[in-house]
Amino acid sequence: MQRSAPRTRLTRILACAAVPVMLVVAGCSSDSGDSGGSGKPQGQDKTAASASASATPSPSQSTKTVEPARFAKLPEVCKSISAKTTASLVPKAKTKNGTPAASSDLTSRGGCSWNGLDDKGVKGSQYRWLDVSFYRYESDAALGSGQERARENLAKELAKVQATPGAKKLRTVTATGIGDEAKTVTYQLRKTDEDFVYTSVLVRTGNVLVLLSYNGAGYAGAETPSEKTITNGAGKAVKEAVAAVAAANK
Repeated sequence: MQRSAPRTRLTRILACAAVPVMLVVAGCSSDSGDSGGSGKPQGQDKTAASASASATPSPSQSTKTVEPARFAKLPEVCKSISAKTTASLVPKAKTKNGTPAASSDLTSRGGCSWNGLDDKGVKGSQYRWLDVSFYRYESDAALGSGQERARENLAKELAKVQATPGAKKLRTVTATGIGDEAKTVTYQLRKTDEDFVYTSVLVRTGNVLVLLSYNGAGYAGAETPSEKTITNGAGKAVKEAVAAVAAANK
């Protein structure tokens, strides 16, 4: 900026070099001001100080914000599916109230499972396994919102299920009416010399990921359960699990 001065001092003022100062703030732009040296004419200090102050960015310019996480806690996992539902899906369960999975932080992750063999004597036996897991993600300025993180991990978990070794007739469909987004994966797997039918349902509800798996097989001559039976059972259980997340945060 050109400053005025008496003609008798003009030569000396022009001999002084102006030193520009550039302020850089990540993600923001700011004005730059002039800063004078010790050889600056008397009476210019207040003008230079004012210019420098106007170039200083506000703290809010460099602060990144993310969407808050929708849910702050998880339900009690083994109670997230009603006793009536678990009893119908897993008759003769070894542990009627479910077996909780080990977790170092129940506010962020938890799991529970039920399994049992319904022995029908000469008519054979029906085996069933049901398990559910919850993962809750916090919002983080560096990692993204809890909702975004849950969405990313749903894709990762889906890829793991789809890569199940030995899976046959694997099929993935989009499930509707469950949470914010959901995928259902059905497949068959041969193990312990029996044919198992599997259904996995992966659901994102806000910043929480719900993973549910239900499978079954017929032993000692009993018929293999139909895909419809297993898929319908998984769908019923996962809806209760997703509803439990909302109930826990009321």
